Amino acid sequence: MKKKEWLERHQIAVYAVALAIGIAAGLVSEPFGRSMEWLISPLLAVLLYGMFTMIPFLQLREALANRRFVAALLLTNFVCVPLVVWGLLVLLPQSGAALIGVCLVLLTPCIDYVIVFTALGRGDEKAITAATPLLFVLQMLLLPLYLRLFAGEEAAELVKVEPFVEAFLMLIALPLAAAVLTQLWAKWERSMRRSADSVSKTRKNGTGTRLLAAAAWLPVPFMALVLIAVTASQISRIAADPGPVLRVLPLYALFLLIMPLLSRLIGRLLRLDAGSGRALIFSAFTRNSLVVLPLALALPREAAAAAAAVIVAQTIMELIGELIYVRAVPGLIWRDTVQAGGTKGKERAVEV
Repeated sequence: MKKKEWLERHQIAVYAVALAIGIAAGLVSEPFGRSMEWLISPLLAVLLYGMFTMIPFLQLREALANRRFVAALLLTNFVCVPLVVWGLLVLLPQSGAALIGVCLVLLTPCIDYVIVFTALGRGDEKAITAATPLLFVLQMLLLPLYLRLFAGEEAAELVKVEPFVEAFLMLIALPLAAAVLTQLWAKWERSMRRSADSVSKTRKNGTGTRLLAAAAWLPVPFMALVLIAVTASQISRIAADPGPVLRVLPLYALFLLIMPLLSRLIGRLLRLDAGSGRALIFSAFTRNSLVVLPLALALPREAAAAAAAVIVAQTIMELIGELIYVRAVPGLIWRDTVQAGGTKGKERAVEV
C-alpha cells in the first residue's frame, strides 16, 4: 500500500493522535502551547491549498448534473441545518463570541474531509466531491447573512470588517485562487499532451501536473499539524474557563444526533439511492471547522480565543461522531436490502 493511501486510510487515527499531542503539549507547558498560535495561520493556508486542489472546481457542471442529489444537499445544508441550529440555540442559548463560533462552525458544510468519511461510510464520495464547489461558494455567500440573523446585532459587532476580510483573503481566497490556478495549469498540460502528435514533443508530466500530485499529499499531515497547533495554543484557555465550551457540548451532541436522521428522511423523500443518501447524511453533520477557523481567529483577541475554543470543541466531538457513523450509517441508518436467496437488491433506506 502506498504511503499516501495509508495516510488517507488511517487519517482518523492520525488526527486523534494529533489532538492528544496538542492537548498534552498545551497542558504540560502553557507558554509553549501559546507560542504555537502564530503557526496556525501559515499551516492553515498550506492545508487549505492542499484541500482546495482536491476539489473539482473545474467540474461544476458535473456537480449540477445529479439534480436530485444536489437538491437534497442544498435543502439539507441551507434550509434544514439553519432551522435546526436556530432551534438548538433557542433550547441552549449562547452569547457573545461563543455564539459566533457556533454559527461559524455549524452553518457551514464541510468541503474537504467529508469526502473521506463518506467513502469510509460506503457513501458516494464522487457525488459529494463533485458538489463541493457549489457548497463552498454558497456557504461563503450566505455566511455574513447567517451571522447577522443568528448572532444578532450585539454579537455581530464583535466582527470587525478589516481583520475579517484580511483573514478571508489571505487564508481562504489566496489558497483557493492558487489551487484553481494549479488545476488550470495541470489541465492545460493535459490538453497539450493530447494535442501533441507524439509524447516526445511534450513532457510526460509537466510542472503543473507534478505540483497538483504533490498537493494531494498535503491535507492529512497538515491537518494533523493544524490540530496540534490549535489544541496546544487553546487548551489552556479552555481549561482556565471551561464554561463556554461546556455549554456548547450538549448543543453539538444534539446536532450530531438530529442531522443524520433528518437527512435520511430527506433522502428518502427525494428517492436517493443508498450511495447518494449516505453522502447526504455525512454532509449534513460534518462541518467546515478548519475553513472557518481563520475567520474566528480574526475576531478581537479575547473573542477570538473563545470562538476558536468553541470551534475546536466541535472538531473533537465531530471526529468522535465520525468514528461511530462510518459504521452506523451503512449498518443501521441506511442499509442495503437483501433479497430472497441472500443477494443484495437495490439499495434503499431502512423503514422506520
